[in-house]
Amino acid sequence: MSEAVQDGAGVHPDESHGHHHGGVLKMAIGAIGVVFGDIGTSPLYAMRDTFAGHHPLPLDRLHVFGIVSLMFWSMMIIVTLKYVTVIMRADNKGEGGSLALLALINQNVAGKSWSTGIVLLGVFATSLFYGDSMITPAVSVLGAIEGLAVYEPGLESAVVPLVVGILVFLFFIQSRGTAKVASLFGPVMLTYFAVISVLGAMSIAQMPSVLQALSPHHAAAMFINDPLKGFLAMGSAVLAVTGAEALYADMGHFGRPPIRLSWLCFVLPALVLNYFGQAALLLRNPAAIESPFYLLAPQWFQWPLLVIASMAAVIASQAVITGAFSVTQQAIQLGFMPRMSIKHTSVSAGQIYIPVINFMLMIAVIILVLMFQRSSNLTAAYGIAVTGAMAIDNFLLAVVLFHLWKWKPWLSIPLLALFFTLDLAYLGANFTKIPDGGWVPLAMAGVIFTLLTTWSRGRALMRENMAEGTIPVEVFAKSAHGSATRVPGTAIFMASTNKGVPSALLHNIKHNKVLHERVVILTVATQDVPYVDEEERFSAKDMGNGFYRLTMKYGFLEETDVPEALKRVKMCGEPFEMMKTSFFLSRQTLIASAKPGMALWREKLFAWMLRNAASAMEFFRLPTNRVVELGSQVEI
Repeated sequence: MSEAVQDGAGVHPDESHGHHHGGVLKMAIGAIGVVFGDIGTSPLYAMRDTFAGHHPLPLDRLHVFGIVSLMFWSMMIIVTLKYVTVIMRADNKGEGGSLALLALINQNVAGKSWSTGIVLLGVFATSLFYGDSMITPAVSVLGAIEGLAVYEPGLESAVVPLVVGILVFLFFIQSRGTAKVASLFGPVMLTYFAVISVLGAMSIAQMPSVLQALSPHHAAAMFINDPLKGFLAMGSAVLAVTGAEALYADMGHFGRPPIRLSWLCFVLPALVLNYFGQAALLLRNPAAIESPFYLLAPQWFQWPLLVIASMAAVIASQAVITGAFSVTQQAIQLGFMPRMSIKHTSVSAGQIYIPVINFMLMIAVIILVLMFQRSSNLTAAYGIAVTGAMAIDNFLLAVVLFHLWKWKPWLSIPLLALFFTLDLAYLGANFTKIPDGGWVPLAMAGVIFTLLTTWSRGRALMRENMAEGTIPVEVFAKSAHGSATRVPGTAIFMASTNKGVPSALLHNIKHNKVLHERVVILTVATQDVPYVDEEERFSAKDMGNGFYRLTMKYGFLEETDVPEALKRVKMCGEPFEMMKTSFFLSRQTLIASAKPGMALWREKLFAWMLRNAASAMEFFRLPTNRVVELGSQVEI
């Protein structure tokens, strides 16, 4: 057993042998393009909104040094220590993110009295992520294009229409796939980080004393001398660490070493130089608070900077949209969302497109831009989604430290106390911005949380209801064999569980009174791991009289292509031939009832979600000319 597995951290399949020397560097440059767009574009608005946002601060040495020191130490503690050093070791066979971590925890603590609460927290963190993925494109692109109004005040009225146009174009190209464009992401973001580093360093050179703020005592001094304003300012200062959770969520695409390398060697130094450069500029010229990011540039470089920053903002938005597709795929496979049409836009497994999510995100993002008009108005909404997700990650981390890794209390308790103190202080500061827009991500998360939990609970109730009164397949096979005519070919009956007889099979023999020579009851089971080894993919049982029960296991990141998988099955008698095989599906119509289980309004919501889910035929890639659907009514 490898050392990494022994200490509780998994090993990504490629990591043990693929990420060496040049490979790590190449992956690190790719990670800069995909992973760090969100946190990388924070300098566009973080410093400005901290001093001129909803709770303005005086532009004096105490507050400027205090804020830039707070931002630096937040990046060190939250991003470097919490996410890069600790949480990224808690991977589920190489995959990260709230749902992957939740699945990992569920394998180990299912059945504990508090496990339901942890699952609900993980689902709420996922709901907040969707709120974040709506706000990020709006705030990033707005923050970049507002540079137009800084350089040419007369163009201010063009900002919102231009932002909407860019966003519509961005969502429109999703269906074509981003594999070709993605190769440009790394070099563009590398250029962006190099530019903001140089601009920051030039400003620091004019006032080197600003580097004194690297000492944490300046942040402490601000809180001691002006505790209320210091606390309220945390609501905007947290913008410096937005996107930290993306490091963890995107770990499966790049692996730990490249993400760590790109953060520590490229991104962190660039952000520190730029924030300190902005701080030096504000102390020299308080009027630069209008846009300290853009006013760092000399006049001749202002328009090139606008173009580079706008490209970085679009890349940041692209990364979040792609993340929303990936999280949705995980949620579907883990049973928190109804089936949706998922299209693969390239040979890479990670390149997927979900039309419904793309359309809903586009509408939400455009509404946000039109509602809030300015990035400074949107940042009030932004912070609460990010700080909420970060605070929840601490609870999940606590379970990992104590129950999975078995860390000693003297090590884990101080570490958790540090993370909880900082994250809850940031969350508390953001609660003050609920009336100014913070209600938006909370409302979005509330709606999404209701949908996710309703679907999960409804599926469980429906399965329980359908399991009542089912007869064992062995008994059914013996009785049906003698009472029904056998016809040539293979019939595959899809079943959600591997117990009892599927309703489609009962309806078929009741109405058609025939059975195929070979009857296979097939269950597709999603495991709490991202990928399933091929040797563990299939299990089958011969029930006699030409009946077989077949189970296919998939990870929550795998595509469920049933016909392709059947080509490799050798355990149900003869090989499967698609032209001699018919697939029988059950199509349930739900009837809401007063039975105990869920509130009536949630039952009606579940019924609506079930009606609008993609068909099993589409989801499992079944050939359209070989499918028979048999309907039934179910009460829950």
